[in-house]
Amino acid sequence: MKVLTLNGWEDYELLDSGDSRRLERFGDFVLSRPDPQIIWRPALSERHWENADAVYGKNDSGKAGWDMKSKMPKQWIVRYKNLTFQARLSPFKHTGIFPEQALHWDWMQSLIMKAKRPVRVLNLFGYTGGASLAAAAAGASVTHVDASFPSIGWARENQRLSRLQDSPIRWIEDDCLKFVSREIRRKNKYDAIILDPPAYGRGPKGEAWIFNYNFPGLVQECMRILSNTPLFVLVNAYAISSSSLMLENVLADHLKTGSIESGELAIREKSAGRLLSTGIYARWQNDF
Repeated sequence: MKVLTLNGWEDYELLDSGDSRRLERFGDFVLSRPDPQIIWRPALSERHWENADAVYGKNDSGKAGWDMKSKMPKQWIVRYKNLTFQARLSPFKHTGIFPEQALHWDWMQSLIMKAKRPVRVLNLFGYTGGASLAAAAAGASVTHVDASFPSIGWARENQRLSRLQDSPIRWIEDDCLKFVSREIRRKNKYDAIILDPPAYGRGPKGEAWIFNYNFPGLVQECMRILSNTPLFVLVNAYAISSSSLMLENVLADHLKTGSIESGELAIREKSAGRLLSTGIYARWQNDF
């Protein structure tokens, strides 16, 4: 198992962590957000934390939300290399950007560009489109599937901001399991598949998603739409009580050639250099 470590972007830093919270800079603004796995002490003084532009927590009535400490906009720009994203303070503590995913974006872009052929990528549970835009920027044709219409709208805005409007990206609001089943019937094939499923979720028509129950079957179905010259398969998982070895073993059930790598994604904090785990992953690539 590996630990892939993000040391920060020009527009993103994990400034500090401690007492069940993260202190992060997204572009020009500093945010304080809860993270229950952080049971160690902060390295920075309380003064640094008090200077955050927005703090996510519960108010006196017990309702969770953002407390704006400065006159920051509702949305702002965050850049990574040639990609541009719109950051927002969502009701569920997120910003629409998962910075550690840049470790995968660089990896997949390298594989796509080295392929020197047309590459079709399927991104399931694509959220605000970071992986889709990274693949498109490398020259791939992308099909992006997510059950949330607002998330797809957000992803399309990121496409515009990244000046990738002319790139071949299909945006599809659908239940991922149902979409893959239809692609099997249509005999459509993809050279690369990205899966970023939640622990629990709902499709656009209320379809239930439970990771431990649905994930193995989804991977099995995805194998039926993988092309004869596949490039890679990438899986991310969050908030599940499992090791990355579980993801590796599921992929190994179906992918007998090539190489599989699994491990954790982590962000190195600026204050004390500690690593914050942000999820697990497994990724397969063909050995041409």
